[in-house]
Amino acid sequence: MNIKIQMYVVSCVFTREEPDLSVKIQNYIRSRYNMPMMRCCVAGYKDKEFTQSMPEHLRTGWQAIPQYIEFPADSTMVYVCHNCTAIFHETKPDIKTLSLWELIADDKIFKFPDYSGEKITVQDCWRSHDNRVEQEAVRLLLKKMNIEAIELEENFEKTQFCGISTLMPAPKRNLQLAPKRFVENAKEKFLPHTEKQQKELMTAHCKKITTEKTAAYCHYCVKGLKLGGKNAVHLGALLFN
Repeated sequence: MNIKIQMYVVSCVFTREEPDLSVKIQNYIRSRYNMPMMRCCVAGYKDKEFTQSMPEHLRTGWQAIPQYIEFPADSTMVYVCHNCTAIFHETKPDIKTLSLWELIADDKIFKFPDYSGEKITVQDCWRSHDNRVEQEAVRLLLKKMNIEAIELEENFEKTQFCGISTLMPAPKRNLQLAPKRFVENAKEKFLPHTEKQQKELMTAHCKKITTEKTAAYCHYCVKGLKLGGKNAVHLGALLFN
């Protein structure tokens, strides 16, 4: 694996939702690979707004990361956010993408925690429904942590779930920069719903889950599962906490 041409997109939205976990991942990327990092997949996107939304004790470290770096030809974008991948696939098709989960699965010296065979349901994300390589990497990591992955009927390419993020209008940035993902292939998604409707739909989805804990690899999914009443945990938290 050629680390020299890889760069990690820290993700403004993921870091806002999971700030302490994001810092742990950044520290891993920095110490293990010495990989260049950037905050966002779009130059100048709501930079001030996201900076102000970060916890005060993490704000200086956040600002120390370049907001955006142009990717050289034949480089690879390492990602934790599926918005980033959708935007790169449609605006920078020559840049390769690699999920954080694939990177960790390929790390021969990563120290995996042992969850003693705990049964945890896997929640796949609609934003990555067509990325079988990432989905398999997620399950491999769960196996390496001695977790028994419990599958939902709507898994892999069948999943339509992404929390309440698809139950409200999509950000204009996504529609403009990744129309194939967020317009053409998003029928009946990103329509307005009331908070009551959102909660009802999340609760109905969570009734399909039989385990005490659910693992997701998308911050929107985690948020939606929690709204529906489940004990949801980000895959990164299982790995780094």
